[in-house]
Amino acid sequence: MMLYVLIGLSLSLAGVAGLQFFYMIYLERMSQEQKKRIYELERHSRQVTKRLSESEQQIAQQNEVLESMFDEVEEEEVWADVIEDR
Repeated sequence: MMLYVLIGLSLSLAGVAGLQFFYMIYLERMSQEQKKRIYELERHSRQVTKRLSESEQQIAQQNEVLESMFDEVEEEEVWADVIEDR
């Protein structure tokens, strides 16, 4: 009788060890996939940061063009007002 109890106990312990083993494999796989996802997110973040800096440069250039055009328009209007006053 005691022998059957010991056999049952050893089989249940082997089952728990097998369950832990497969759980560790699962955790390792999840860790690898999370690392891969983090790498993808970092790569995407670098691309977005690059696009953002390019967009900021483009906006700055457009602002400069608009300011120069606005200055030219203001100067033309001043001369138009001076001519009309005479």
